[in-house]
Amino acid sequence: MRTLNPSYRTILGVSAPMMIGSAAQQIIVLSDNVFLYHTSLADFGAIALVGVFYLMIAAIGYGFSRGGQILIARKHGENDTQSIKNHFFVLVAFQLALALLFFGLLQVFADDFFDYFIKSPEYYSRILEYIYPRSYGLFFSYVGFAIIALYTGIASTRFIVIDTIILTVVNIILNYILIFGKFGFEPMGMRGAAIASTIAEFVAFACFVGYMFFDKSLRELELLKKLKFEYKVIKNMYQLSYPIVLQSILALGSWFIFFSMIEQHLGNSSLEVSNLVRNVYLILSIPSWGFAAGINTLVSNMIGQKRPVAALSVIHKTVWICFGMTMILTIPICLYPEFFLYPLYGGSNPQVILDSIATFRVLLLIMAIFSVSSIFMNGVVGTGATPEALKIQVYASSIYLLYTWVAIHHFAYPIHIIWLSEVFYWFIVLGFTLYFIYSKKWIRTEN
Repeated sequence: MRTLNPSYRTILGVSAPMMIGSAAQQIIVLSDNVFLYHTSLADFGAIALVGVFYLMIAAIGYGFSRGGQILIARKHGENDTQSIKNHFFVLVAFQLALALLFFGLLQVFADDFFDYFIKSPEYYSRILEYIYPRSYGLFFSYVGFAIIALYTGIASTRFIVIDTIILTVVNIILNYILIFGKFGFEPMGMRGAAIASTIAEFVAFACFVGYMFFDKSLRELELLKKLKFEYKVIKNMYQLSYPIVLQSILALGSWFIFFSMIEQHLGNSSLEVSNLVRNVYLILSIPSWGFAAGINTLVSNMIGQKRPVAALSVIHKTVWICFGMTMILTIPICLYPEFFLYPLYGGSNPQVILDSIATFRVLLLIMAIFSVSSIFMNGVVGTGATPEALKIQVYASSIYLLYTWVAIHHFAYPIHIIWLSEVFYWFIVLGFTLYFIYSKKWIRTEN
């Protein structure tokens, strides 16, 4: 197996494909948003709420897969082929069980859940149109996360890009056909977006499974031979993963509450502005999430090689690359949103873009701090110190929600001031993660 080193070339080689692969769910939500924007602003507002919610559900599966990814990367650094196989086998079984659990919960309790959080009956009915057919995609996405964890853990990420492109193309084509009712189909709106996304996930999953059968890089692993379903593996994976999952729930759950407070107290206009800014936020965050997934693998691999100093070096280098790449994308889009966004959003209702300009200025500041903080946070996760990362998430999310609640309920601030909650959130994350990384407690406690 190939030995990794903390060079810029290695960082880019591992992280660049993950910029696309780790953003698969975000890409689906973005595609749904763009098409539904051109059907009605009611659909656009509804997808803002249910899109964040579905990302949270998807993030739970992704969080558990990241725990598996870190352990696989650790065993890859130790050249322990048998353990890589066992961890992957356990991860697939666990992801299938988890998908079945959440599928059942969504089918039974989704109506009661959204009835509690959503004020508008119009949004409520549209959300249910989307969530029921969309929940079938959990089986394909959750097991797909396990496959991505394997390939990322062994630093073989090229096909992840191809598979994500397949996912995106299929989703866009089906969205066009089913949402608008082309080629003899009836216009389905929200329901069409959900069906299109679920089918796209199935196609992408089938392509990845087919690729695995012919992939030479997996032959030395002999994935289907001498598999052991070991309790110790389950225990280790769960202990490492559950704090990551709780982090994801806290982060995206806070975002869902953020959007529901806007919907309930500030009205449709502020919700539409926030959804537009969120869509751009997701696009601009793709480099950061790619480097974050890469740093999980690289830091864990270096620790597996007993090279903690190299792990620290790779964090520093990744921070600089991520910040530079993010700012190159962010500065022009946030300073001139009306120019860059009009082709996608301007034709139906250009006023939403104009109303969003002040919030895009805040987004520029958010992206600057986010691109640095996310790498340090995932450096902490990569060391295996996931309980510490969870504590940081709890502190940051608490301040985030407190500021949002006060800003909306007590001061009725305009929407761009409310979005400053993201700045405070990432500054808190940065402060705590810097303290943890440079205290070097992880070097004494890693195992």
